[in-house]
Amino acid sequence: MTRKAPAEDPGDARLRVGPPKEYAAGIPAVTSSLRHAGEQMGARRSLLTLLQVNQKKGFDCPGCAWPEPEHRHRAEFCENGAKAVAEEATVRRVTPDFFADHTLEELLPRTDYWLGQQGRLTHPMYRPAGSDRYRPISWNDAFAVIARELAALDHPDQAAFYTSGRASNEAAFVYQLFVRMFGTNNLPDCSNMCHESSGSALTETIGIGKGSVSLDDLYEADLILVVGQNPGTNHPRMLSALEEAKRRGARVIAVNPLPEAGLLRFKNPQRPSGVLGGGTRLADQFLQIRLGGDQALFQAFNRMLLEAENEAPGTVLDTSFIDRYTHGFQEFAEHARKASWDDILEATGLPEEEIREAFRHVLAAEKTVVCWAMGLTQHHHSVPTIRDVVNFLLLRGNIGRPGAGLCPVRGHSNVQGDRTMGIYEKPGDAFLDALGSEFAFTPPRHHGHDAVESIRAMRDGQVRVFVALGGNFVAAAPDTDLTEQALRRCRLTVQISTKLNRSHVIAGEQALILPCLGRTEADLRPTGPQLVTVEDSMGMVHLSRGRLKPASEHLLSEVAIICRMARATLGDAGSPVPWEEFESDYDRIRDRIERVIPGFEDFNARVRQPGGFALPHPPRDERRFTTSTGLANFTANVLERPHVPPGRLLLQTLRSHDQYNTTIYGLDDRYRGIHQGRRVLFLHPDDLAERGLADGDLVDIVSEYGDGVERRAPAFRTVSYPTPRGCCAAYFPETNVLVPVDSTAAISNTPTSKSIVVRLEAASVGASPSA
Repeated sequence: MTRKAPAEDPGDARLRVGPPKEYAAGIPAVTSSLRHAGEQMGARRSLLTLLQVNQKKGFDCPGCAWPEPEHRHRAEFCENGAKAVAEEATVRRVTPDFFADHTLEELLPRTDYWLGQQGRLTHPMYRPAGSDRYRPISWNDAFAVIARELAALDHPDQAAFYTSGRASNEAAFVYQLFVRMFGTNNLPDCSNMCHESSGSALTETIGIGKGSVSLDDLYEADLILVVGQNPGTNHPRMLSALEEAKRRGARVIAVNPLPEAGLLRFKNPQRPSGVLGGGTRLADQFLQIRLGGDQALFQAFNRMLLEAENEAPGTVLDTSFIDRYTHGFQEFAEHARKASWDDILEATGLPEEEIREAFRHVLAAEKTVVCWAMGLTQHHHSVPTIRDVVNFLLLRGNIGRPGAGLCPVRGHSNVQGDRTMGIYEKPGDAFLDALGSEFAFTPPRHHGHDAVESIRAMRDGQVRVFVALGGNFVAAAPDTDLTEQALRRCRLTVQISTKLNRSHVIAGEQALILPCLGRTEADLRPTGPQLVTVEDSMGMVHLSRGRLKPASEHLLSEVAIICRMARATLGDAGSPVPWEEFESDYDRIRDRIERVIPGFEDFNARVRQPGGFALPHPPRDERRFTTSTGLANFTANVLERPHVPPGRLLLQTLRSHDQYNTTIYGLDDRYRGIHQGRRVLFLHPDDLAERGLADGDLVDIVSEYGDGVERRAPAFRTVSYPTPRGCCAAYFPETNVLVPVDSTAAISNTPTSKSIVVRLEAASVGASPSA
């Protein structure tokens, strides 16, 4: 598959490359936030809106899932949060006139950035079969189209219902209820493509697929390992938590293939020292690891902990914790002691002395937290890697006590809450029993399709209707050309969205765009203003209430769209569910959530308390592990790492500083020194020289996978950068085309977007670089 570069060229013709920054935030972050907000919202609207972000009586940021501190600043948002709010609260509009002026063929070459900059969607739109453009449609007619196409399927499993992490708890709950009443568990979601590996490993080892720490634990830790994560760009408010932990005496070790500005030094714009001074050095040590070498690092730590215990019995390991709360220690220890230093050094690319220096920090710490993100979750061996992280913490009793634990940092604002609400293709029996009992129906029990399986099913004609509750599936998914072909094979695609994106352009035979309210907007019903809830990355559930006037009088809330879709589709079969009541009063949805999902008792009252409430977490709260053994499980994991043939490179896809997930805010990556361009490839200067390339040369990136399909991303500028030898990096979604749909993590089935074997070729003749 050879993908053409986009037609317009707003970026690479003006591309400038400067030195990477050595700090994050500070004055540049403030000015960037204000500039983006002013361009999209205007000055007055920006002030009124940004001061409501993440406040106890405001709305939850539509960006990342980092939790709010108990004592909040008046400006409780980061630079990328301000950009996310500005994107949603923009005064730009995409009206029916826009679609009358643009055919799908004309929109196809446009970039994700250009599409997103057009503004908020204002009317429901329909692309009939055989038409080259969208046209307005009434809401009732739109729901009739959905009901007709779903009724025409041979089986409910011929439909798939995707969910983005921005959906509220209430929307997610009624969505999965509708889907299961329709008769399928085909509920792929964005978790399948990011933290599914974390959930798989944690459920197996500690009995719950969520992290075990709170913000207070981070503040009380002696040592924090930040692994495969770039908080300076992806969740900048985490830097404030790390700064507070450092103030209280914690040490921080950063483990990442690229040096990230936020972990080097943080200039907190909330503090005078961050504005006028030098800020805070966060990382006490930076381990520049090779892509996919993290499992080897933790196996080294585990071996050294066992050896240190042998040398000083009773002083290193928490043997009382191991004996009382864990299973499988002996088998694990026997395996761990055999870890080969030759294999460890080759996999990590680190000098042994650097690993031993890090281990001295480990040994000196009584309370340790390990934080991670997609740098750990998007490899073939991601689940074994995270199991070894769990082993590392279990050895010293660092799960279930203050100041210690597991911290998978989720990306999108309610991705964890959606899973809690039942957005999952493999639901457990207890959840289905409770759901069926509450709503008097028999939910389907067979497993549904995850995101990758849904792509394959659409490709093979086994899924004919695709509905997306938010998100930009085409841009988020792997194997872009194949994903686009798969969606085009559908009889109907439905996108519930706030903004125009590429998934609207890649349409099925018929396509609907259903515009919805955003987090920033007031959701007014006859019963009064409606509130929604979200769950953050650390299991806190709290309210979110928008205040802005909706972008259009024709918008519906996500909840209203789902409830009306359910009524149109299910008819009398959906009568046990009071869909109209749910649409009118979200308290009634929360009443049902508390009867179905443990931990939500007295939901409506508790969530109205300032700050909300914490969901129960048995390992953290009681040191109770609901695994198959009833204990926390040690595991013996074979050491794995990516193998790269001679002359090839290992590519990771990543975000720029001017994007969040698939939403592109601008064409700069200030922290990495990139300005006015996105089609860039970061690689070590020696790797450039070895290939006879110079900084700034134009190349095609070609991925190599054993299915005989050529996947090519054309026209990327090479950028000499401090990466490990043999490793390179480029932005997604532009390089998602290189990720094969069948290259996934074992067990979790997450695309391996952090370990793609590629070769470089001179840019294709006639290819034009673009951003």
